[in-house]
Amino acid sequence: MKIRSFTAIIYKEDEMYIAECPEVGTVDQGETIEKAIANLQEATKLYLEEFPTSETTPRYITSIKVSYA
Repeated sequence: MKIRSFTAIIYKEDEMYIAECPEVGTVDQGETIEKAIANLQEATKLYLEEFPTSETTPRYITSIKVSYA
């Protein structure tokens, strides 16, 4: 069994918390932050079991500027 660390981005939309894992692309939700994170962990685990990723997959964190009206 492998254990890896990933980023979780949490934000609130209406009455639900949304949790995203940008490295893998998984997203889930929950009524609490804790439930959203637990759901994201399960979704990410299931995804990685089906589509394993390399330990050395490069990760890039940057910011973007968007102009809108």
